[in-house]
Order: sequence, then C-alpha cells, then structure tokens
Amino acid sequence: MQTFVNIFLGFFIFESVGAAPVTDNGIYDSEFYDISLGELPHALVYYENDQLEKETGKALPSVIQETYSSATLTEEPEEEASTPKLIDGSSAQGSGVLGSQTQDGLPTCLLCTCLGTTVYCDDHELDAVPLLPKKTTYFYSRYNRIRKINRNDFANLSNLKRIDLTANFISEIHEDAFRRLPQLEELVLRDNRIRRLPELPSTLTFIDVSKNRLGRKGIRNEAFKDLHELQHLYITDNNLDHIPLPLPESLQALHLQNNNIQEMHEDTFCKMKDFTYVRRALEDIRLDGNPINLSKTPYAYMCLPRLPVGNLI
Repeated sequence: MQTFVNIFLGFFIFESVGAAPVTDNGIYDSEFYDISLGELPHALVYYENDQLEKETGKALPSVIQETYSSATLTEEPEEEASTPKLIDGSSAQGSGVLGSQTQDGLPTCLLCTCLGTTVYCDDHELDAVPLLPKKTTYFYSRYNRIRKINRNDFANLSNLKRIDLTANFISEIHEDAFRRLPQLEELVLRDNRIRRLPELPSTLTFIDVSKNRLGRKGIRNEAFKDLHELQHLYITDNNLDHIPLPLPESLQALHLQNNNIQEMHEDTFCKMKDFTYVRRALEDIRLDGNPINLSKTPYAYMCLPRLPVGNLI
C-alpha cells in the first residue's frame, strides 16, 4: 500500500511541474548569444516571426518583415527638395509674375532686379532683350552685349514709358520696334553702334542717341516733325553734317556737340517771314565741337531766348 501511495504522489508532482507556465524573465535564446548589438534588431524580427509561426501557425508576410527591418536599420531618408515656387504659385521653370524665361532659363525678375514695375538688367552680359513682365513701366538694360532690337522685343508692353539701353553693341533696330508702344516717353540709346534710327512714336518727350554712328543718312527727313511732345533731343558724337529739321515747337534742349555740322540756315530755328515769332521754349542749344562759325548767321537766333553755345570765330 505504501508503495502505491509513493507512485501516485510522484506522478502527481510530475504532472504539476509539466503544467506550470514558463515566464520570460531572464531567458535568452542561445541562437542570438554571439550576435553583435548592431545586428540584434534584425535578428529579433526573424526570432519574433519564428515564435509567431510556432504559436499561430502563420508567419509575418515578407513585405512587412522587410519594412520593419529597413526602418530599424537605416535612417529615414531626407525629403527630396521640391521645385522652388514663385510668389504666384508657378514653378521657376515656367512664367508668372516674375516674367517669362530668358535665354538662361530663368524668369526675368530672378535674373534681373524688379522693383514694382521697373526692371533693372544692367551689367548682366545679356546679348538680347529679355522677355519682360507685361506690366513693365521702366526698363533699364545698360552695359550689356545686346546687338539687335527685334520687332517683338517690346511687343504688348502697353505700359512701357522708358527704355534705357545705354552702352550695348546695338547696330540694328527693326523699323517697328518702338512705334507700337502707346505710352513710351523716354528713349535712351546712347553709346551704341546705331547707323539708322527707326520710326519713333509721337509720345516721346526725351530722346538720347548720342555716341552712335548715324552720319549723313542715319536720320530720315522730318524724323522729329510729328513728335509734338518732344522736349529734349540729344544727338552728340554722331558725325552728323546737318541739323535735322524741322524741329517740334515743344523742344527745350537740343544737343549736337562734336559732330560735323558746317552750316546753318537763317530759318533753322526762326521764321524769317514772321519777325514777331518768338521761340520761347528752346533755351538750350549746344553746337560746340562742330566746324561752324555761328557769327555768320546772326539772324538765325533772333527768335531764341538764348544764343546757342558754339564757335563764334
């Protein structure tokens, strides 16, 4: 009987021990004992997958394994820089309020400087007039390498009032380059290589084409006759051999220094048949630097408020 009791108790203890739950405290898997710390997270993925497979009969999908592994092993890549946006929401490669693309692939107002409706493109080694914003009012492109003004360089710029292309290499200007500008008031083309002036709009008040190569035929007959708003006309250093006539009554300043003007008629400025005529506006005439003796035509200045500046001998 005692032997039977001992066998029964032994069997009961064995069953109790086998049914006791196993805890995770202090337990490690020998499979990972020699794995370095840097490789441990990756190994744990497969370890956890093996455990899941043992407990549920299902393994994690390979895609999830790879995603989890890459997220733990590598740093998150930096977000790729997006295309810069202009202030109107368009990309820098397109056109917007900063103007259309220039030959360098940039909007005009990134290549040049735009302040309000004024565009400054001075000293940028440009070889052509850039495409301008439609609301441009004043345009400066001095000290560049522009050689030609095309018909459509200023097309549709109905607000344009001033163009300054001083100190370029301009030798050719299309006949209609400026004529279709309804509000153009000031045109500065000094220090270029221009041989002929194009047709000019009647709205001009200021023209400076000094230091060019107009010579004898560079200015057509009556080129300034219909410019009824013209106040300042500067044509110095052009090898002119005559004063371009007729001149509008609105003219206040006429600078013709350093040309080749050799004679003047008595009706160049005045009306010989009307001795009461007075030309009050024209107060500034410069003829110095020309081979002309002003003292030979004294009646040519009788209607002027001031005598011209020039040689009297």
